[in-house]
Amino acid sequence: MTVRTDIEIARGATKRPIQEIGARLGIPSEHLLPYGHDKAKVDQAFIASLADRPDGKLILVTAISPTAAGEGKTTTTVGLGDGLNAIGRKAAICIREASLGPNFGMKGGAAGGGLAQVVPMEEMNLHFTGDFHAITSAHNLLAAMIDNHIYWGNALEIDTRRVVWRRVLDMNDRALRDVVSSLGGVSNGYPRQTGFDITVASEVMAILCLAADLGDLERRLGDMIVAYRRDRTPVFCRDIGADGAMAVLLKDAMLPNLVQTLENNPAFVHGGPFANIAHGCNSVVATRTALKLADYVVTEAGFGADLGAEKFMNIKCRKAGLAPDCVVLVATVRALKMNGGLAKDALAGEDVAAVERGCANLGRHLHNLKSFGVPVVVAINHFAGDTESEIAAVRSYVGHLGCKAILCRHWAEGSAGITELAEVVAGIADAGQGQFAPLYEDDLPLLAKIECIARQIYHAGEVTVDKRVREQLLDWEAQGYGHLPVCMAKTQYSFSTDPLLRGAPEGHVVPVREVRLSAGAGFVVAICGEIMTMPGLPRVPAAESIRLNAAGQIDGLF
Repeated sequence: MTVRTDIEIARGATKRPIQEIGARLGIPSEHLLPYGHDKAKVDQAFIASLADRPDGKLILVTAISPTAAGEGKTTTTVGLGDGLNAIGRKAAICIREASLGPNFGMKGGAAGGGLAQVVPMEEMNLHFTGDFHAITSAHNLLAAMIDNHIYWGNALEIDTRRVVWRRVLDMNDRALRDVVSSLGGVSNGYPRQTGFDITVASEVMAILCLAADLGDLERRLGDMIVAYRRDRTPVFCRDIGADGAMAVLLKDAMLPNLVQTLENNPAFVHGGPFANIAHGCNSVVATRTALKLADYVVTEAGFGADLGAEKFMNIKCRKAGLAPDCVVLVATVRALKMNGGLAKDALAGEDVAAVERGCANLGRHLHNLKSFGVPVVVAINHFAGDTESEIAAVRSYVGHLGCKAILCRHWAEGSAGITELAEVVAGIADAGQGQFAPLYEDDLPLLAKIECIARQIYHAGEVTVDKRVREQLLDWEAQGYGHLPVCMAKTQYSFSTDPLLRGAPEGHVVPVREVRLSAGAGFVVAICGEIMTMPGLPRVPAAESIRLNAAGQIDGLF
């Protein structure tokens, strides 16, 4: 039997006009702003009209620690949304937009896979509706205005050594991590050392995904700290006068994007902060809109549960007043084998012992998720090479922890392969068993919040923080920022800061080498280990295989 690739399946999709998809959620066509025939934005007036409606049930999909074997978190999110609709429930999904950097680097597309995809896949993985370009432009407008202010006399007395606002680009480019700007003479400004981050690490991206509306967006933009004076007092974006123009550039980007799954079910795709260097969730606006329109909303958080789910709970839910009704923890036999010590090229044969060793990673994530007071179910994302004995080992392990593990075949079968999980999730959500609470209280000191996550989620034995970082945290507390949650920036591949340390390590050291205040977004970033805010391309980037074929179609993107 010939197996179709993801791109072949996506190209063969029978898409419905986006107005029909909107109508399924009760969105009148006049409140959709179409981008072609198969994608649209939902206008602000309609979103505002939903305020008094009750919310549907919120379901979070997360995963074990990611490996090169793949976990299929987005595929499961899409499949579960289709599955809920297939069993007669009114459901929508909410996922993030794709960044160009990983698409052309090594990750590939971010629209699901097999028969559990969101379409139009190619547009979603490229320019889509231009949201990321708007964020890049707004961010860099501020950077230009800061340098322009300094050039024309520096009335704010900015210390040019303490400009903290870097530029961004939605591409992996290690050569831009550290640069010197304004070379070439007096007419080009004052030279200073700076650098670029990837757009998905921008505070503007985080703000767009946490803002409630345009007014909140502009206020948060104004609250961003962009530089410091010689007396160490902060200079805000509003002091530069850029917040209004930035909001104008982001006006359309704030509106959530509506598309559809292969089974023509509604999908909101909006925002895209990275989960290893930002909070890794789609926008609050999209999630809230979906909750007003659907009885069940399936969303995901980036990377493993130690990053994406932790930040979903401690940052997004805390700030937006959300509470998940159920969590789905995705695992694959292949990824468990890698967490059990096997190399990627040794995954083909049956190895129950490796699966059992790797289950320690699954168990750690399961324990962590339960600590938030939300019921958890495990989804075993099926691969063709999985054996009955390996699957049984996972089910047995999860059963001993008091949870269900359900085998899901949505990649190969679409909604028909995930109806059992859909029934279980709907039952849990309807039962109202959740008693959600964030991991720590707002009034806990910033360093104590960092230590809380490192010890309770990562199971670290020690957190090392040098004197400079400790003093910075104390200074921010004195300025009134001590109530903010913390956003841990570390490798996604391990509970530790060592990407090669798989499984469920304990007693390791978490070094906090830098902290950054995202005053507009409303969190403090703690950068741990060697994590980069501007990724580089791999030795053989995916871009080398991406091209147009003779029919004008895109090959190699997915």
